[in-house]
Amino acid sequence: MADPKAMSLRFPDPEQRAAIAAAAKQAGVSMQEYILSAAYDRATAVERRFLEGFGASTARSGAAFAAGSGTVDPSAEQRAAERQARQELDARERGRVT
Repeated sequence: MADPKAMSLRFPDPEQRAAIAAAAKQAGVSMQEYILSAAYDRATAVERRFLEGFGASTARSGAAFAAGSGTVDPSAEQRAAERQARQELDARERGRVT
């Protein structure tokens, strides 16, 4: 009976399996360890991107609230910053959709 804790490493593409096996061998680890490490690295990279975006959003929100509620018409500088932030968000979204 197979070990219930073992990860199933089935790949429909033999070239993909061979590439992963070669990379794991070069790294000196098992395929399972290599795949789990890559998944962890990817997840933490996504988390870092989220936290960076959240921090930037918090900074923009803080600046907006610091300006005070008496400012009904934003300054040209603030409108430009908002446009730039929107363009950056749109560019990131286009980059993820591809």
